[in-house]
Amino acid sequence: MGTMDLKTDASAVTINLLLIVRPEEAASKEKGQREGQTEGGRGAGLGGDGNGNSRSQPRQGTDLNGRRGPTEPRGQTPPITSGPDKGTQVTVEIHREDTSPPLIKRLSLGKGSQRLRGHDNKGFQKTEAPRSPGAKDLHAYPWDKSSLKSMPVDLQQLEKLDAYALKVNVKNSVEELVKALLKQARTDLEKVRAIWMWICHHIEYDVVGYHNKSQLSSKPRDVLQMGKSICEGYAELFEHMCSLAGIQCKKLSGHAKGHGYKTGQTFTGDSDHAWNAVYLEGRWHLLDSTWGSGSVDDSFTKFTQRYNEFYFLTHPALFINNHFPDNSNWQLLKPTLTLKEFENNMLHNSNFYMLGMLAVHPDTPIIQTVNGKASVSVDCRPGTLFMFKLRGTDEHGLMTLKKNGMQLDIYPQQTGSHKLEIFAKPSKAEASDDVYKCVVEYVVECESVDAAARFPKDLHQPVGPSWFSQRHGFLRPSHSEPVLHTNDGRCCLTFTLSKDISVLTSLHTDGSSLDEDMGRPHVLQTQRRNQVELKVHLPHAGNFVLKIYSKKKSDPGNYDYIFNYLIRCLNTEVKWPAFPKRYGKWLQDYEILEPLSGLLPANRNVQFKLKMHGIAKVLVQAENTYHPLTQNKDCWEGTCNTSGCTEVFVMVHENANHSFYSQVLRYEVEAQ
Repeated sequence: MGTMDLKTDASAVTINLLLIVRPEEAASKEKGQREGQTEGGRGAGLGGDGNGNSRSQPRQGTDLNGRRGPTEPRGQTPPITSGPDKGTQVTVEIHREDTSPPLIKRLSLGKGSQRLRGHDNKGFQKTEAPRSPGAKDLHAYPWDKSSLKSMPVDLQQLEKLDAYALKVNVKNSVEELVKALLKQARTDLEKVRAIWMWICHHIEYDVVGYHNKSQLSSKPRDVLQMGKSICEGYAELFEHMCSLAGIQCKKLSGHAKGHGYKTGQTFTGDSDHAWNAVYLEGRWHLLDSTWGSGSVDDSFTKFTQRYNEFYFLTHPALFINNHFPDNSNWQLLKPTLTLKEFENNMLHNSNFYMLGMLAVHPDTPIIQTVNGKASVSVDCRPGTLFMFKLRGTDEHGLMTLKKNGMQLDIYPQQTGSHKLEIFAKPSKAEASDDVYKCVVEYVVECESVDAAARFPKDLHQPVGPSWFSQRHGFLRPSHSEPVLHTNDGRCCLTFTLSKDISVLTSLHTDGSSLDEDMGRPHVLQTQRRNQVELKVHLPHAGNFVLKIYSKKKSDPGNYDYIFNYLIRCLNTEVKWPAFPKRYGKWLQDYEILEPLSGLLPANRNVQFKLKMHGIAKVLVQAENTYHPLTQNKDCWEGTCNTSGCTEVFVMVHENANHSFYSQVLRYEVEAQ
């Protein structure tokens, strides 16, 4: 990582973060806010990061469930990575404050008819300075959701308070608003929570004011009455409301990786964003109500209110990923990051953490191709689906799903710099979450192109079998890798089926007449009890896509696409004919032993051997001659002469009581 001279390996790592608690005010000079707030305008479906930062929406595509899907956000890397299983343990040591905090004003919520006027002391009572911080605070880091925060917070316990805070509708004065909000709040945490929820849901980001600063006021009274502001106004209102509630709060300023941030950029000049720190249970905690309230679009002309829980009491080790305070003490980390380290770190946005991502490899935002190829992997909680966009398309990569993440190899087909975005979503998502959200971005520098790595347009990502295909009943695949290489143009795959499902396949390639109807005859499917075998004979050399579909046998509906393989053959001598055409009476558990080729030689005696059950008689028809096959155990065997005919049919007589035969197979005969 390089950010804090920390080393990680596959096992859990313990990192001691010394939490410096100094209440000095950060410089409160006016900022020319280039305040980042968009890490989220994009989730696939605009799951946004609530940082007011905006990102464009990726092109719509279909996810593994056949649903329309993505959107994007933005991401980079945390100062602390994790091992794949237990993650990293972060120990935060609390140091005593250097100075006593000043006395702060507090609303008296007693029954007396207190009159609240501005900042006089009527209606307020003084509170004691916060007690000295406690000893150690252990966070299980990451990914149970409480550990994303800097103190234990039971969100379910706060639901009633949240609902109450959202309904409070007081706009005549900040004092009256705070008094109304605190009616349902008992602890300091609840007071901060009520203020946070109200601001995030009632104050809009002022995109017009951002562009025309002369119209702006960040004074709490003006922000309340206007119902909108930029980050400075959010932070000042939050600070003022907390002080009225008796909570010590600081407005912080610094640089943020938000709207308009470009991977690898440097930060110069005045700070461009403002947020807050609050003092709860003996120590300081960080939050950003601007980014908690929603996001702006790429053109910075429209704000979308979209609440983001992540930025409430965010763990300092995560907050530093996209917030760099002017005063390094307010990182609440030891050792602190330098600005250079902050600039060079991967950006991991809130989606990265909320969706349970654990680590990405490499963990540098700019990666170089080697011989035209670059590889990326993600470690995460099980059951996560992924998609990617390289310059807006997923055509130039091979992505495979792993139990705890994914592996991606990309092959840019142009030299230069390329934006690579990786999206994720839980496979068992609520309807509201059923959208791909961008979790990380890279810049890929490509010096040379691997032209041989062009993939057929019908290749769907991810490629190959995985836990997803296993969930749909395809167990124990004979080929677990996504790419099959064949020199003679033939391959055979097998699966065990766990459910009562029917399987359908199709073969596709570019630059040939092989359409879906043509493709199926080049795949011969045989099912023996719960085993399915797929024999593939390629019509020529090249790259092919084998798509696999399934449905329940009891379901009259369509087949669902499940997964696909890439089949590669470089041997230009390859030219296999199709398998014989199968008709509706040919059952899935019937088997062709010979002849496998659908093209028979002319003027020959051809041996037939077929496995079929529940049949009374079998005939092979060549022109006007009929050749009966005889039953030998479970096989029907016999010969047929192909002289003078262009096609040969296999026909079955299913029931001795009936007089008609049904065609089950059709062979073509080579020209005379």
